[in-house]
Amino acid sequence: MIKVLIVEDDPMVAELNRRYVERVEGFLFYGIVKNGEEALAALKAKNIDLVLLDIFMPNMNGLELLSAVRQQEYNVDVIVVSAARDNQSIQMALRHGAVDYLIKPFEFDRMQAALINFKKRLQFMQEASNLSQNHLDQQIFARHSQIEGELPKGLDRNTIKRVWEHILEQKDEFTAEEMANHVGLSPVSIRKYLKYFQSVELLHVEISYGAVGRPVYRYRCNRN
Repeated sequence: MIKVLIVEDDPMVAELNRRYVERVEGFLFYGIVKNGEEALAALKAKNIDLVLLDIFMPNMNGLELLSAVRQQEYNVDVIVVSAARDNQSIQMALRHGAVDYLIKPFEFDRMQAALINFKKRLQFMQEASNLSQNHLDQQIFARHSQIEGELPKGLDRNTIKRVWEHILEQKDEFTAEEMANHVGLSPVSIRKYLKYFQSVELLHVEISYGAVGRPVYRYRCNRN
């Protein structure tokens, strides 16, 4: 079992993350701490495999904790789960070795994908001894090549590539309706393709709520 420590100062968010972790097979919820200092103490005392890390916290924020974890060479991986969406925070997290970055708010599917991908990579590295370039390309570095794999029923490969080309042209976030206008598909059809890109981690989706309380889904290309 992969032992997970949640570092989050908001009790409601921490509880939601706990429930998400417990829904994914192969993961064991270890505990919740409220800041970086408490997290370091937990890492020293226990053998934690994965940290779900917020950034905005008192005493020691998430980026400071991530830097300390790398300096002290803890054998632990980190998935950042934060409302921070500025380039500096994201780049710093990735440079310090975060294996994924989830922007709040997000749906369970995105957390599930992050955990499953982490589990697959961890299993691959534990089972492998001597690795070839081909092994690394297939298992670690070829996330974007998933567009060439087997497609879900009802999706057309040529349309997938056409939609992806339009996505790459977007410098800012976009809605399904905006992308439908760019590509020339109906909003219902384009959502199927956007859901596919999200499932293979080529798109981030963020949810906000309008004046009447209806959710607005905004997508952003994952260029990492």
